[in-house]
Amino acid sequence: MLTVNAYAAPSASEALVPTTIERRDVGAHDVLIEIKYAGICHSDIHTVRGDWGPQSYPLAPGHEIAGIVTEVGPAVTRHKVGDRVGVGCMVNSCRECENCRKGEEQYCLKGMTGTYGAVDRDGTITQGGYSTHVVVTEDFVVRIPEGIELDAAAPLLCAGITTYSPLRHWGAGPGKKVAVVGLGGLGHMAVKLAHAMGAEVTVLSQSLKKMEDGLRLGADSYFATSDPATFEELARSFDLIINTVSAPIDISSYLQLLTLDGALVNVGAPAEPLPVNVFSLITGRRSFAGSAIGGIRETQEMLDFCAEHGLGAEIEVIPADKINDAYERVLASDVRYRFVIDSSTLG
Repeated sequence: MLTVNAYAAPSASEALVPTTIERRDVGAHDVLIEIKYAGICHSDIHTVRGDWGPQSYPLAPGHEIAGIVTEVGPAVTRHKVGDRVGVGCMVNSCRECENCRKGEEQYCLKGMTGTYGAVDRDGTITQGGYSTHVVVTEDFVVRIPEGIELDAAAPLLCAGITTYSPLRHWGAGPGKKVAVVGLGGLGHMAVKLAHAMGAEVTVLSQSLKKMEDGLRLGADSYFATSDPATFEELARSFDLIINTVSAPIDISSYLQLLTLDGALVNVGAPAEPLPVNVFSLITGRRSFAGSAIGGIRETQEMLDFCAEHGLGAEIEVIPADKINDAYERVLASDVRYRFVIDSSTLG
């Protein structure tokens, strides 16, 4: 076993603290990655604080990992020492079910293995990217193209693929009108990606305080949802709405903004249920859907797309001892737009 430095939550109610965790020895198909940067995702906070269910502690979160390969197992063919690589929200799946065979490992029928807080193949609990090193089977490691800096690439492994996947699946592109609800860690990437795909992009945010940013990132227009006139003006306007916020919103009101056959896709994951007025669906043959991350193949496609179009996350790099401060700032929406941990500060 390899002992590495990390930051972990001792319990659901305690701040993260510096500690050490163990990584398995590098197996035949494994890759050892020296983590250079790890993004802070809102889901990290939800998970370690038990918002989505009880956890096994201590728990080191982090599923936006960018680093360098430092060792490979003897049977590894996809990666070599020195490669720039990333690891996202999952580190394994059954590989055998219908969904896995389709390249949709995130929807593994037996349950994909999450990067942290999941039961690994050896029976241990997976520990995430708030650490100096990680060992991952080669099939769940992706290549980070040279056109993207590692720090800006880290959030793409969650925020990037979480928004890219539904944009691709629901056909965002030229001639399509796409709305993005919320301009945070997920939302700012949705705007960048939808714009690069050629769609007409509108940001729907509580206020206009980020309007300048939204237009700079690629939005064509920007509206405040706190203004009731917004919902009247934009009724039946959008082919696709991507809801990125992890808080309750009036879904039925947003459904009224869709055109015939339009879709509202939730990628944010609030802890509370979201009630829906069915008449908001049937009166316009509208769809209310959800989407998780993408599979490994699609994640690589997303990274290549970002490199081609010069896209990366808008980030604020922090040392490890500022992680708890960053959590509070995320909860206060005081980040533009993703915190990234400099893993060299973990010791």
